[in-house]
Amino acid sequence: MIRMSELSPLPASEAWMPFRPGIDGDWNVAQAAHLYRRGGFGAPLEQLQQAVDQSPDQAVSGLIEAVEPDTYRSTMATLAHAAAASGDTRSLAAWWLRRIISSPAQAQERLVLFWHGHFATSAEKVTDVSLMLQQNELLRTHAMSGFEPFVQAVSQDPAMLLWLDAAASRKAHPNENYARELMELFCLGEGKYTEQDIREAARCFTGWEVRRKQFRFNRFQHDNGSKTVLGVTGEFGGEDVVQVVLQQSAAAEFLICKLVRYYLRDDIADVVNLCQPLIRQYRDNGLVLKPILKQILNSRLFHSPWCVGYRVRSPIDLAAGLLRCFAGSANTVQLSDQTKEAGQGLFFPPGVQGWDEGRAWINTSTLLGRSNLIAEMLADSATRFSGQSPADYVRDKFSDNAETIVRQIQDLLFSRPIPGSTAAQAVELLHRRTDQSIREALQLLCSIPEFQLC
Repeated sequence: MIRMSELSPLPASEAWMPFRPGIDGDWNVAQAAHLYRRGGFGAPLEQLQQAVDQSPDQAVSGLIEAVEPDTYRSTMATLAHAAAASGDTRSLAAWWLRRIISSPAQAQERLVLFWHGHFATSAEKVTDVSLMLQQNELLRTHAMSGFEPFVQAVSQDPAMLLWLDAAASRKAHPNENYARELMELFCLGEGKYTEQDIREAARCFTGWEVRRKQFRFNRFQHDNGSKTVLGVTGEFGGEDVVQVVLQQSAAAEFLICKLVRYYLRDDIADVVNLCQPLIRQYRDNGLVLKPILKQILNSRLFHSPWCVGYRVRSPIDLAAGLLRCFAGSANTVQLSDQTKEAGQGLFFPPGVQGWDEGRAWINTSTLLGRSNLIAEMLADSATRFSGQSPADYVRDKFSDNAETIVRQIQDLLFSRPIPGSTAAQAVELLHRRTDQSIREALQLLCSIPEFQLC
């Protein structure tokens, strides 16, 4: 078996090769749980055991290719319409959290959450709930598709235009907000453009408006003159300048590196060199994401000790991950309020840059909030594991032996070993087999530092 230092990854020439069970490591329940935690939000033991019966490549494909049945999509559409009609963003956040927890296409929802932070738009300013829902569905539609049509659609999204004041941009007074974020946050990254590029690109977006909740192009307010953006000159409109931006070599590099940090770990020292094979493939495939995502999740690097257990769970990961691992459901109105208090409110990113990932999730105040979130969720009678109370589920689905239960929970929920003293406390509680002691054991295990990592 290849042993890797946790301080440095495999070289780029080997990192993205397919994971080989028995050579690069074991393919077991714990490794399948890692795949589902990172590629989605988690899975119960039965689903992980089914994944282990397949090859890693088949398991990755099954995760990524999963689709929502028509009946499920219809139910979600009905609930979304009701949330939008209420005019209450809190209801909309609860609707999306329910989808994150229950959708059969969890890899898609994982990406929708990523794009929500990437194309960050907040209901703090865009107060029309129907527009926030419309954007959320746009992110879902384009989540794994070609990046150019995705950016074109986002550029004309009414919520985005209002969020970045682009809907009021006129040829006499071009607003630079969207042009700046298109380059800095969405496509290229800092240092890949000049202030003159921003000013010229802003002229391209003049005349883009929102009327009756839809995008409209006002040709009378559009600057038809010649512009030079990133060294390319023409009488560009908004669609043209998006193409110009995405034709830059930095565009593929920026997005692929961000995705690798999101799916693997955020502290990669030389991420650009590491990602070169993926960047080339992404360009060759016309900026289509799905094949790249498959390669990332099936790679030797993803399944290596350098990756496993090196990401901090976000509040959504914390709540949704626990519920998905136990086939759970909960009061998502209350739960979305709690994740917001812990630092991650759906539809309320803190700014145009989205949420800071990694260690930014953890400090002395958020640790207490995360512990309280788990405790309140487990104590709530609305929380069910596969339709049962948490205690009944553990008694029904897990071993009768307390030590074995802790080992099963280790594989299911943890990427790092449970400390011996904590395991011993959990075993003692589980031996009692009462509703309260089982709940206390789960709360204990899900409150330790090791549970904050995935």
